[in-house]
Amino acid sequence: MMNCRIAQTLTLLGSLSLALPTFADQVFQHQGKPPQLIELYTSEGCSSCPPADQFLGNFLNNPNLWTDFVPLAFHVDYWDYLGWKDPFAQTKFKEQQYNYRRNGNIKSVYTPGWLVDGKEWRGFFQSRKLPTNTQKNGGLLQATLSNKIKNQELKVSYQPPQEQHKLTAHVAVIGFDQYSEVTAGENRGRSFLHQFVVLHHQSKQQESYDWQFTLPSLQEKQRYALAVWITTANKAPLQATANWIE
Repeated sequence: MMNCRIAQTLTLLGSLSLALPTFADQVFQHQGKPPQLIELYTSEGCSSCPPADQFLGNFLNNPNLWTDFVPLAFHVDYWDYLGWKDPFAQTKFKEQQYNYRRNGNIKSVYTPGWLVDGKEWRGFFQSRKLPTNTQKNGGLLQATLSNKIKNQELKVSYQPPQEQHKLTAHVAVIGFDQYSEVTAGENRGRSFLHQFVVLHHQSKQQESYDWQFTLPSLQEKQRYALAVWITTANKAPLQATANWIE
């Protein structure tokens, strides 16, 4: 009788293990004309930033999101001294903006600061439309994400239309519906619901066209997207791909 019970228990455990969820690989891919890479440098400590955040958030309703546009909101921390610490700000994003100035991509560091395809865009302040996407064939970019809950591994491969050297692959995990109530600083008493917030960013430069990244685990029941883009030494994007993480 005991042996029979053990056998039944083992059978039950086996069936449970088979019932555990498995996560298929998700492939992100774009070929040909690259989508526009739209970078916003923003801060909850800056009273001029909410309109820019709202403008970026409107891309959620654009039917060409991810295919024609890849919006990214990088929160910087250099306004934290005004009394409010932006919970989404990272020092590396401030350094990234300063690197753009050193490379000549932007004339000065400020918020809200915009770059479109690696070039400074001031048209927002004159209520202008985004510049026309004049980029040509950017080659084939593919990223494969495995196991979206734990120990996420991302493999990136790129086939440029012509030989390139020392390219940098960038990876960003993007968060949505990020709520915040500001209790100090220039935006005191206001509440925000942010979209396209870069929660995690990595980059690697190398000679080959294949990269590997390990990404942080994601919280369940939240909406995320993944963006991958390739840049040259002067930070100009060659190709980009992005989509929702399933």
